[in-house]
Amino acid sequence: MKKIQAEILAIGDELLFGQTLDTNSHWISGELDKVGIKVIRRTTIGDREEEILTAFAEAEARADIVLITGGLGPTSDDLTKPCLATYFNCNMVMFEDALRDITEFFARRGKELTELNRLQAELPECCTAVRNTIGTAPGMWFDRNNKVFVSMPGVPYEMKKMMNDTVIPRLLEKYQTPVIHHQIIKTVGIGESFLADKISSWEKSLPPHIKLAYLPSLGEVKLRLTAFGQSRDALEKEIATWVDKLKPLAVNYIYTYGEQSLEEVIGQLLRDKKLTLSIAESCTGGYLSHLITSIPGSSDYFLGSMIPYAYEIKMRQLGVKPETLEKYGAVSEPTIIEMANIVRAKFNTDIGVATSGIAGPGGATPDKPVGTVWIAYSDKHQTITKKLQLTQDRALNIRLSAVAVLNLIRLSVVG
Repeated sequence: MKKIQAEILAIGDELLFGQTLDTNSHWISGELDKVGIKVIRRTTIGDREEEILTAFAEAEARADIVLITGGLGPTSDDLTKPCLATYFNCNMVMFEDALRDITEFFARRGKELTELNRLQAELPECCTAVRNTIGTAPGMWFDRNNKVFVSMPGVPYEMKKMMNDTVIPRLLEKYQTPVIHHQIIKTVGIGESFLADKISSWEKSLPPHIKLAYLPSLGEVKLRLTAFGQSRDALEKEIATWVDKLKPLAVNYIYTYGEQSLEEVIGQLLRDKKLTLSIAESCTGGYLSHLITSIPGSSDYFLGSMIPYAYEIKMRQLGVKPETLEKYGAVSEPTIIEMANIVRAKFNTDIGVATSGIAGPGGATPDKPVGTVWIAYSDKHQTITKKLQLTQDRALNIRLSAVAVLNLIRLSVVG
């Protein structure tokens, strides 16, 4: 079955100036993916006729479907309609059905229909109008040489209504689309290149209709398997077989098969095992506690935390021995061991974890450069520590340290 390909064009200077975020293209991509239409490119274009026309031609050459948002307002800087009329070589004419919709729209709100708003019903005569039931700018559908152009308003809720009610159903009537099935596998504790080395033989054996993508983020690597075919059930079973083959190669690093976050997975793990957690965090400054408590129901397993940032607070409030700090310093294995054990005892939890490090940009010493972080996990059976050598960037170090602690909890609890 032929793959049906789409390109999305978002029109408007405000998108290029950074004044408006283009959420439309992101949403459209997800909706097309659900129905087996593959988006091959997304382009943002300013309000310039020549560039818009060039984008139309390039998109038509590449894709079966061109979806356009923006530039349909009644003012002089809204160029999508005249550009489409020029591109498809047809005149602008008044569409009576569209005019009736716009007239009723203003009447329901007790407002006068101005000439400028009336002109919104003027469309290229070679298009089919697409009703806008919750706004004033009609959409336009063009069909030429088995290629489809659809122009929609840039207002997100108007565009989404038009896509769901009219555009997607009509596209599925016109095109026979394949099934696209995605499987997400999330890993933590291993870099992208190291993971690729570990699973290279498995990746090379994937059949041509199953593609693998590596999607790295801070401290994590997401794998996405994408399969194309005619039967969703068959694809799901085939992907499950390939995932089973992957597991032995990356079992220590895989933490979920889906879109759950690491903190969600940790929360469910603690809840399932009826374990409680407390935290003493220094260099992460509360960020680790924030991740834990961002999950609904975290009070089931998270009892509380301390942020003993200064030496004296580590001693007076948390209870780290002065001699430990004097001999080894705050960023050291002995100190982090005490922090994790003490916070567990203070809060009477099953697990205590701790962080202490040099997030930067200052505070480094010759033997403890910026990015040096110690983390620890403590329960009644064991205390596990790990030294991290991270980056020169403070924000990155805080995030990476928190992810490392979450992963340490995962590995320690799972055993």
